[in-house]
Amino acid sequence: MVIAKVIHSASGTQLQPIDTLRESVRMASGLSEDKKLDQKSIQRGLAAIHRFGDRLRGFNPKQVRAVATNTLRVARNADDFIREAEKLLGFPIEVVKGREEARLIYIGASHDAPACDEKRFVLDIGGGSTEFIIGDGYEPKLLESLYIGCVSYSQNFFPGGLVDAHCFKQAELSARREIEAITGQFLKSGWKQSIGSSGTARAIAELIAQNGFNGPPHELPVDDMGGLITKEGLLALKKSLIESEYIDRSTLLGLKNDRRPVLPGGLAIMLAAFEELGIERMEVTEAALRLGVLYDLIGRSQHHDMRFVTVEQFMQRYGVDRQQAQRVSKTALHFLNQFPEPKHENRKDNEQILAWAAKLHEIGLSITHNGYHKHSAYIATHADMPGFSKLDQARLAALLLGHTGKLGKISVTSNYIDWRMLFSLRLAHVLCRRRTDEDVSEIVVKEQEAGFIVKISKSWTKKNPLTQFGLEKESADWRKIGRELTIEIV
Repeated sequence: MVIAKVIHSASGTQLQPIDTLRESVRMASGLSEDKKLDQKSIQRGLAAIHRFGDRLRGFNPKQVRAVATNTLRVARNADDFIREAEKLLGFPIEVVKGREEARLIYIGASHDAPACDEKRFVLDIGGGSTEFIIGDGYEPKLLESLYIGCVSYSQNFFPGGLVDAHCFKQAELSARREIEAITGQFLKSGWKQSIGSSGTARAIAELIAQNGFNGPPHELPVDDMGGLITKEGLLALKKSLIESEYIDRSTLLGLKNDRRPVLPGGLAIMLAAFEELGIERMEVTEAALRLGVLYDLIGRSQHHDMRFVTVEQFMQRYGVDRQQAQRVSKTALHFLNQFPEPKHENRKDNEQILAWAAKLHEIGLSITHNGYHKHSAYIATHADMPGFSKLDQARLAALLLGHTGKLGKISVTSNYIDWRMLFSLRLAHVLCRRRTDEDVSEIVVKEQEAGFIVKISKSWTKKNPLTQFGLEKESADWRKIGRELTIEIV
């Protein structure tokens, strides 16, 4: 966890870290073969989260962002863990997809790295996944996340801490096979500067430096980046580990006990990346995901939210009728804001999600008109959407799926549906069907115990008989799932 102070200057905005808490939990080691976290890893994670929550007590929710990565992307019981963790932390936790993690890593690393006037390559080896990014300046251009990590590889290829030549060969070949799938596009793009970010790269750089594998032994930092990894240094480090036979017997200077169990897997992945991508020299920065999350959080507060950019790109990519999208968005928000704001609801976040759903509700038309809402929801669920967490995408997809058609396809117990938002979107869709601007200022909506009420004037219904018919059909659809939609003509 990083706490930073935002410093504004004429040249731009910077972050000054003022406090850091770090606990080595390694939840990936608790994943069973059927992708379930065991109780020991869950308790380790919850204990750390509880302590972090104590430090964050009193923070405004707008000042805090918590993200979860690969282990909670793949764990089948991740939802149970997250529910408990959020109670202890006191703030929501976002599970981010692999490419979104890569985007955030690049943002963090690029803000800490020396300036480069050409493309830079960033490699981040985590516990269960490794991110590969090429960017220009502060903007990532090419992002990939592979399911290879120092924890999983150490467990799978170095059983009991055995570090012989055969184990390394198998681990490196396996990693190279995974990396091979992205090698072509990365080499075609090219880069000038290579950067290794986060714990694994830093630990390897420290071992290479302190044990003299790059020259005379020395302590880090040795330059502004805080370390250097060379191919010769990696091979010398590998040779030293093989000579020790078991990682616990290694006498390498600077090898910390909490790093021993995962060093062989991380080293094998690093060697595979160097070999497969033709890297000879890599600078190291400790800044990565955490710093990237903070800069992204600042962007949201300063109206540079990446999600707005993503929605705009999707509208362009799928040829959305922008006038209709804006019309439905404006109408849906008009209805949502007629409901009182409950204490547990973040109205601003809900307004954003609803507006984005309205703007993207027709992206499925690019595939087919029949059942287009299902295609819209599928795209929102499975596409890489920079800036969006998995929960953001799940909420968005649920609204897209439910904005038209039968409501029976939406689970009444779904954790991703806000029924007022869905009601507002469906009502807007019915009222905007003619794709012309309609005056809905006199239409009043209210929530009742079993559903909703729409109050509409008799004169309005006389002018719009097709819309009235649509509202009556909508009422019948809600009744089928046990909810009432009452149309009151006054």
